[in-house]
Amino acid sequence: MSKDLFNRYIWMVETIRRRGRITRAELDSRWRESEFNDGTPLCRRTLYNYRNAIAEVFNIRINVDKRTYEYYIEENESASNSVSNWMLNARALADTLTAAQDVAGRIMLEDIPSARENLGTAISAIRQRRCLRFDYYSYTRTKPTRGVVVETYFLRVFKQRWYVVGLNVNDRKIKTYALDRMKNLTVTDREYNPDDAVGPEEYFRDAFGIVVTKGAPKRVAVRTDAHTAHYLRDLPLHPSQQEMLHDGFSIFYYNMLISDELVDEIVSYGPRMTVLEPPELRTMIIAAHREALDNYTKK
Repeated sequence: MSKDLFNRYIWMVETIRRRGRITRAELDSRWRESEFNDGTPLCRRTLYNYRNAIAEVFNIRINVDKRTYEYYIEENESASNSVSNWMLNARALADTLTAAQDVAGRIMLEDIPSARENLGTAISAIRQRRCLRFDYYSYTRTKPTRGVVVETYFLRVFKQRWYVVGLNVNDRKIKTYALDRMKNLTVTDREYNPDDAVGPEEYFRDAFGIVVTKGAPKRVAVRTDAHTAHYLRDLPLHPSQQEMLHDGFSIFYYNMLISDELVDEIVSYGPRMTVLEPPELRTMIIAAHREALDNYTKK
């Protein structure tokens, strides 16, 4: 597939997505104004071919409302579609930054080094359904764990870091490993049969972050000030988030597993977020704040 054709697909998806719904005439008008127009109209055959290619490449379906003859994108929250959206966003970002070389000195980005070094190898292991072997340099141990062998089930990025989730073949436990803590990463000849019925969305459904703890999820309620409420509306803490708006503050409700990651996240909001329930999480937050305060009061 040529780069120009790939960019045309991205243009069509983003044009329709921004409008929500768009008529054939409106789409053709925007096509004539685009950088991809070579003087020819967006004929029905071309539009038909582009729609089919977009469905195949990105798993994004452009449908037509027969009542209004408007084109729209069928919303799909599947794992494959989330990857497609990631690809679209990444490509659109890359094109935007490429065109902004004259102001590159005014743009600061966050780096994810593990994506460069190990991501391709991890994806190959998933594709071939073969185990990964690596030496793991954990932050909690003074010496690396040599020769770790894992059936790689999922990959997830969280807070600028990529993680592998899979079955450690030695102790038969599902564990999570940071890609940037791996050395000597290779794909082995050992094959495995993953449970395709359980995907990453299902596995992480009740978790905050990358740690899935034992036990049942809890109803979590937090009170925030009005400023923080705006932030959480734009960037929800968890997909289960629900808000109850009050005068000057909001209460957000979640269904989540209690974990150290969740505690760290809530503590990072300081006085702008207060846990109301459950009692055990409230106790953990109070203890974390007291421990932090003790660090400043010790002589």
